[in-house]
Amino acid sequence: MEKPREVLVIGGNRYIGKRLIRRLLAAGDRVTVLNRGSATPPPGTVHLVADRDDENSLRAALGSRTFDAVVDQVCYTPRQAVVARRVFTGRTRRYVMTSTVEVYEYEDSPALVTEAAVNPRTVRIDTELPWDDPEFRDAHYGEGKRQAEAVLAADPGFPYVAVRVAHVLGGDDDFTGRLAHYAERIRTGAPIAVPAVNRPATYIHVEEIADFLAWTVGEDFTGPVNAASHGVLGTGDLCEAVAAQVPGGRVVLRGVEVGEVSPFSFTRSYGMDNARATRLGFPFGDVRQWLPKAVAEVLGT
Repeated sequence: MEKPREVLVIGGNRYIGKRLIRRLLAAGDRVTVLNRGSATPPPGTVHLVADRDDENSLRAALGSRTFDAVVDQVCYTPRQAVVARRVFTGRTRRYVMTSTVEVYEYEDSPALVTEAAVNPRTVRIDTELPWDDPEFRDAHYGEGKRQAEAVLAADPGFPYVAVRVAHVLGGDDDFTGRLAHYAERIRTGAPIAVPAVNRPATYIHVEEIADFLAWTVGEDFTGPVNAASHGVLGTGDLCEAVAAQVPGGRVVLRGVEVGEVSPFSFTRSYGMDNARATRLGFPFGDVRQWLPKAVAEVLGT
């Protein structure tokens, strides 16, 4: 009988994380969850409490434990990555960081971007920036992830994967309120503000990204990898899918040159090429096939 894998999940007890943990447990893995103690992980897991920003706290909580894989759901800054790399070097055979499509925020091309568009080995790292300031961190989300990837990539011997996640949709526990924003405006016929030039993006269903992360745990590739369903959507596509499930709803798009726009409305393309992951063997779905389901889940229809 094959020995169960030892997998550590850092943070991520809701939305994507809880789905990932369910998949790992179902596969027979022994799952340890580490967080600050603010949320109780699912039954069947080992719970460790530590501040992942504090190296001493993290080492004390881990003790002598080693893992086949670590999935870090809450690494947002290069400082956090520095601590993680020091702590997990020699402690895990595989470190999977949940990254983001936002690492491509300066890439504006109508073509889907490949992982090569942002090479973490060439990204400048600045740990002296005010990464501990929540407002600064939120305003520099993409930069924080880029630099965190760069820290991991700086050690050629560190077995890391950076999963660059597309915009996530679906689930009855979607806490972002983004599709709900559209539903409310479509229900009342209120205008939906979009950029005068509105670009499409790639997306992934919450269940699919949980599948992808669970699959990644068992693979042996390293480095950045894009995770996105096949196909792109514009704001109009999202609105049409929502309107189809809002009786009497009316879509009114209003282009604006300046000012705040609706969620998932972009002045630049946010499309990722998923060819690397596809070649490695992951079977992505088509965004237009699962979009109606995602809308129904979020709206409770």
